[in-house]
Amino acid sequence: MLYPPNLEEKLGFDKVRTMLEEGCESSLGKQHVQKIKLATDVNKISRWLSQTQEFASIISSQRLFPNSNFIDISPLFGKIKVVDSFLQEEEMFDVLLALKTMNRCLDFFSENHKEFPVLSELTEPLLFDEDLMWTLERKFDERGLLKDNASDRLYDIRKGITAEKQRLRSVLDSLLRRTKKEGYTAEDVLPTIRNGRMVIPVFAEHKRRLKGFIHGESATGQTVYLEPTEVFEINNEVQELEYAEKREMVLILMELTGYLRPEIENFKAYMKFLGLIDFIRAKARYALQLDAIAPQSSSDKSFRWNEAKHPLLLANHKALGKKVVPLTISLSDKERILLISGPNAGGKSVCLKTVGLLQYMYQSGLLVPVKEDSVFTIFNDIFIDIGDEQSIENDLSTYSSHLMNMKHLMAQVNKKSLFLIDEFGTGTEPQYGAAIAEAILMELQHSQGMGIITTHYSNLKQYADEQQGLLNGAMKYDLKQLQPLYELEIGKPGSSFAFEIATKIGLPYPTIAEAKKKMGVEQVSFDQMLSQLQLQQQEMEMTEKRLIAKEKELKDLTEQYAELKNHLEQQKQKILDGARKEAFQIVTSANRAVEQAIREIQERKAEKQVVKAQREKLNRIKEASKSENTFHKVETTDTVKVGDYVRLDDQETIGQVIQIKGRDASLSIGELTSFVKLNRLTKVNRKDYKEQSRGKTARGFDFTSRQVDFSPRLDIRGMRAEEALPHLTHWVDEAILLSQKELQIVHGKGNGVLREICRNALKNYAEVTHIRDEHADRGGAGVTLFNLG
Repeated sequence: MLYPPNLEEKLGFDKVRTMLEEGCESSLGKQHVQKIKLATDVNKISRWLSQTQEFASIISSQRLFPNSNFIDISPLFGKIKVVDSFLQEEEMFDVLLALKTMNRCLDFFSENHKEFPVLSELTEPLLFDEDLMWTLERKFDERGLLKDNASDRLYDIRKGITAEKQRLRSVLDSLLRRTKKEGYTAEDVLPTIRNGRMVIPVFAEHKRRLKGFIHGESATGQTVYLEPTEVFEINNEVQELEYAEKREMVLILMELTGYLRPEIENFKAYMKFLGLIDFIRAKARYALQLDAIAPQSSSDKSFRWNEAKHPLLLANHKALGKKVVPLTISLSDKERILLISGPNAGGKSVCLKTVGLLQYMYQSGLLVPVKEDSVFTIFNDIFIDIGDEQSIENDLSTYSSHLMNMKHLMAQVNKKSLFLIDEFGTGTEPQYGAAIAEAILMELQHSQGMGIITTHYSNLKQYADEQQGLLNGAMKYDLKQLQPLYELEIGKPGSSFAFEIATKIGLPYPTIAEAKKKMGVEQVSFDQMLSQLQLQQQEMEMTEKRLIAKEKELKDLTEQYAELKNHLEQQKQKILDGARKEAFQIVTSANRAVEQAIREIQERKAEKQVVKAQREKLNRIKEASKSENTFHKVETTDTVKVGDYVRLDDQETIGQVIQIKGRDASLSIGELTSFVKLNRLTKVNRKDYKEQSRGKTARGFDFTSRQVDFSPRLDIRGMRAEEALPHLTHWVDEAILLSQKELQIVHGKGNGVLREICRNALKNYAEVTHIRDEHADRGGAGVTLFNLG
């Protein structure tokens, strides 16, 4: 049972219905929209939701599904039933389009029945005659007209019409050339048709000079339309053939209509199916607009909604680029009635209407905008008392209308009912209204019904706090900014913040103080206590949010530290492994040198000069080993910092580090700034930098001559990988310093090794962008092109 009769309008479901109609492709779907009503069968509701959910998946996946020609051919059924009657061309073509749409729908669900089983069930009772569809399609062209070959007789007739019209045109063209030459007609005129016959336009003053029949004149009377006697017989022949064409077309349409007559019952089923599919698609489109889902269902009388949103408010806010504050609410058998309090314009009524509208949508088979873990239940009745029902005709005041609604509710509400009451007990003197409201609330409590009530009365808040089955709720309010937050908090009553709002507005303090005095110390203290509690809770929530943010920040820093530590350990191990390997190579080389020296001394019988030469050679190797170890030690332990002077590996260029970002450094070389990798820099002292500056240009090297000599094309064909890589590195470094933009490397195709080495090396440069093959005509995969950013 629904109360009052205009419940849909009160909740806003009439607007939802309008949006669904706009989403339909045809009147067939709109008819189903108009039939929407509240259902109480859980299986039916579940099936409706599954159908809509499946169609939302079809739309989201952009599957090819018929979107047009959902044509309602029901009005033609009466005409088809009459024996010897026939449908006109356009009517028969509508039947064909509807059948083709039907066939495409059936084919879709036949191919995808496993993916969309609930929708596919709708096709099971349908019997579709494809032969009938192909019969009609063979008779009509894409414009909806009968084809010339719709019958042999029609083909011959139209062929004859074409031949006669060509002959007629030839004779008229000949006459027109003569009349234009003699000045009887204008130079730019052409033959035209009047009364179904071909005529020529002739100046009115010359109409007696030509023999023929006048079929009319122009609006000005200066031109007459004359049918020359030479074409009388031809026009007659054309007209007779056109009459024969119409008779043949009628015979064809009568025959086709006869094919349709036995299929009327199937056609009715087709229309029901197409209408239902159009309707389900409209529901799916609306659901996608709202990000709506099919929630879980509960068999007991309880519901838990997480982040529920009012559909109409959501659509409006989306258009304005605003966000809707979601509603989280739950009721159960133990806590059946929720009393919501709070300031005016704080969102109490919106909360109430959100519950009513979403519940109505759910039981009407529509997906609802809530979180996936939300749980809905089913009510047999929905009663609401929202808004002003003042009636002049029935001589009812606002309060009287509310009492009439309460009388109906108390008589009808039971444990399978949902009731929603806005501004409970208002419209009369507060002390009386509050008392009556409390008495009614007691009755509703005993009814075992489930409901939500908004109120400002303190006695009701206190009653709800003391009684089982009732609980308080409050709309949050920002006491510092004195503005509503539109969030529902369940478990405690809310303050109306009347004095705080009055203070913000600027009401004189003495006036507010006098109001508090008249209100009574106890009531003022109670309201202030609620305000203070809410302020304390807001501060606690803000503190909790800050703590959560700090914890997240600490967690992120910890993860970064662990990652950095792991990276440093890896780098350390890598450096140590390299040092060990190099040391082993040095020792091995030294051992070989010693063995060779000993061998030469033995072979040459220890001549003094030979011994001396070999000793000097070994000393040189020893000093070189010391030098190399020292160099590597400096390189691995000295960290390049901002302000240091450094040399670029494989080059003599010295610059100063002006910025470090991660593993990259910004290097100043005279007036030139370049970004290079840190691991390609070696620290030098200031003396080296000054010596280079005295011997070179202000940029650290002869920029002009280097730019003139630099080639944007590097040819490494025939080189081995170990030979090519140093050339490539040096060339790219110089290109970066010279601010080159477009470069190419010629490496040949071969087995692709050089190509892969080059591209892997280029990827290590942050300055390199857009690596690609050369055009096929200019080398293709044998040449790599790249740009420097």
